Amino acid sequence: MEAYRTIEGRSEGEYEDRKSRFIGIVEPATTEQEALDFLARVRAEHPMARHHVYAYILRAGNRVRYSDDGEPKRTAGIPVLEVLQHAGVSDVACAVVRYFGGTLLGTGGLVRAYTKAPQLALAHAHIVELAPCRDVMVAVPYALYDQLAHRLAEEGRTVVDAVYADDVTVQVRVLADEAERFASQLTDLTNGRAEILVGDEQMALVDAPTPTGASSDAVSGEEER
Repeated sequence: MEAYRTIEGRSEGEYEDRKSRFIGIVEPATTEQEALDFLARVRAEHPMARHHVYAYILRAGNRVRYSDDGEPKRTAGIPVLEVLQHAGVSDVACAVVRYFGGTLLGTGGLVRAYTKAPQLALAHAHIVELAPCRDVMVAVPYALYDQLAHRLAEEGRTVVDAVYADDVTVQVRVLADEAERFASQLTDLTNGRAEILVGDEQMALVDAPTPTGASSDAVSGEEER
């Protein structure tokens, strides 16, 4: 399993150029069917839009798809896809719907619009990183709990749960490749008085910064229709 970045929930952003409106919409999708369902919803929400351009990147099967939906070749779908790629996200679908404003924008204007709209949508999205993790269960006597809690807070560890019974049992989530070393450190910290159990590897959330988006140079192609 490898770490990857994705988004939580749906997000939108809008860009306008010479009265043409470009609405970028991003949403998580882990399968092609989820991506297609998302696109169907977008089309139903914007039936009067001139174009419904899209791109999606899926980890399953390394699926990458895009569509210009009637815009000149290489002016729409590819810019949307490049924004997703430059942001480093996957398991994400993005649609950009265009309401035509009556003025032709040219290839450069279209590339700019189909870059800005998904950038704005991603700027409003919550970007997260999922990485291989393990949960470490640590049971300590109450006399050692303050020392343990201080160490966890000092290191910024993610505490998933805590149970207060005869002892205190804390469930701590760490990166998979840190789990054994972390368990050994806790053994030293508690002088061997802690009961420690390391769980199986799983994909779990890790904090990740929100990217600023990607820029894209104009691509030559057909004149706008």
